[in-house]
Amino acid sequence: MDNFLQQLINGLTLGSIYGLIAIGYTMVFGIIGMVNFAHGDVFMLSAFIALIIFMILTQILGLGSLPLVFIVVMVAAMALTALWNWAIERLAYRPLRGSFRLAPLISAIGMSIFLSNFVQVVQGPRNKPAPQLPNHVFNLTGGAYDVTLSVRQILIVVVTAILLAAFWYLVQYTSLGRAQRACEQDRKMAALLGIDVDATISITFVIGAALAAVAGVMFVIYYGVVNFADGFVPGVKAFTAAVLGGIGSLPGAVLGGLLIGLIEVFWSSYFTTDYKDVAAFMILAITLIFMPSGILGRPEVEKV
Repeated sequence: MDNFLQQLINGLTLGSIYGLIAIGYTMVFGIIGMVNFAHGDVFMLSAFIALIIFMILTQILGLGSLPLVFIVVMVAAMALTALWNWAIERLAYRPLRGSFRLAPLISAIGMSIFLSNFVQVVQGPRNKPAPQLPNHVFNLTGGAYDVTLSVRQILIVVVTAILLAAFWYLVQYTSLGRAQRACEQDRKMAALLGIDVDATISITFVIGAALAAVAGVMFVIYYGVVNFADGFVPGVKAFTAAVLGGIGSLPGAVLGGLLIGLIEVFWSSYFTTDYKDVAAFMILAITLIFMPSGILGRPEVEKV
């Protein structure tokens, strides 16, 4: 029982990071029907940005208040990563929006390779460790269990829950959310009704990048190390989570991320770490066979 509960906590923590990245995939796909394969590398870039800002604040400027440093790092990483993604959308995706369907996909793959190699050249190929941060651990002991829960794990899960609630409210009850849903249903009709489609899509890319930046900050805090290749595998798993939960659904993206995290952690604990990725993709394949739209996805209605 101890091992099960401990791995449940670990899986929820890892799944929360996947879920934050997956929201960016599902928001972009929901509006323009495009899989932004550069999103995982945007997440990796945000982790490096967070690490660099943290080093500047603590090592150069000498700030000693960790809560203040955390807030500054979070805000700055979100702003700079959002600016990067805005530029990517303007330069690499918008000019190809009216072309054949494979063109934006090829552009996204090219942008992914560019970001990965850019960070490799600028930061080097080796792992970049973060300074050791204090991490208070709570020992939860009961009659049938004895597990540990760290402050970092609580922070990651709480931040994910708050952001999911905030962006679900934004999509459902704000004018921006109504514009996003209108663009999702029919971009041409939305433009005829006075909605600025280009601005709505750009804002969606910015929001997705900001959430990826939060995931990048949490990744650095949780693992304490980042590498230029850390965008590919988490990006693929986050995309898998978005598809599993139902691409186009914000709660589905987070649910899919939690499921992928739990599958990965439990498989590594009870079987072997060699096939944990195979297990996650196998569950995805089985789910899509019986539920093609994902767990919370809606069946696509063909427009005539």
